[in-house]
Amino acid sequence: MTEGGGNRPAKAAVVDDAADPPSAEESTAAGPATKAMPERDLWLPRWLVARPLYAGWAWTVVWAGLIVLDEVVDLAGWTWYLLVLVAALPTLISTLVVLHATPRSHLRAVDATVLGHFFVRFLALVAAFMVWAASVVMSASISTTVQTVIGDSEKEVTALGFNLMLAAVPLVLSILWMAFIVRCAWFLRRLRGWRQVPVKTRVPKKFLKGRPRLKRVVVGLAHPGLLLVAGLGTSLLALFVDAVELTLNVLG
Repeated sequence: MTEGGGNRPAKAAVVDDAADPPSAEESTAAGPATKAMPERDLWLPRWLVARPLYAGWAWTVVWAGLIVLDEVVDLAGWTWYLLVLVAALPTLISTLVVLHATPRSHLRAVDATVLGHFFVRFLALVAAFMVWAASVVMSASISTTVQTVIGDSEKEVTALGFNLMLAAVPLVLSILWMAFIVRCAWFLRRLRGWRQVPVKTRVPKKFLKGRPRLKRVVVGLAHPGLLLVAGLGTSLLALFVDAVELTLNVLG
């Protein structure tokens, strides 16, 4: 994926084939080949085809409640990672399928201004600098703390350093996960917009060709807002609930 400019206009595809399947009369008139195509997606519930985004919101709310319940009943510490992943699973899978099927040329930012192009890069550099500065400060603080607690024993310092590094892996993975979600949502916004069933998208016409019901569900679930809430929102919720519990334990 690239955000770079280009002089080839992006091809917009109309999601007309994501509508409900044709009637029996239309299918019979169109011939046996057309009649057989909608039958492949009859296993999809009609309510899901009609309102895929609402179904995604309901799924996210249920699993967000389970994340809070997980902290209340105090299950294993790793379970909230699984719950966050499951909460984002429908929209994440749909997003990956849609993005995988879309060529890079469909997302050329031909309508972006030069100022917008450089401003996005500027924000990225500022964010990278802040992360680097925070890592330097934390490294210096950890090094000083380890030397104070352990002393001059090289083996103990090395062992404690590796333990701290392993302890930081879940936090780093969580940050990378959230950055990945934000990046995917950014491209989804450009690819299909914010509507539940977009009228025009940049999704290729050949994507799930002949399977209009499934295409409607996948494009509906691959929604930037739903992805942000299900992926980023539930991650922040789990971190916030865990931080509140840790604060209460310290105060107690």
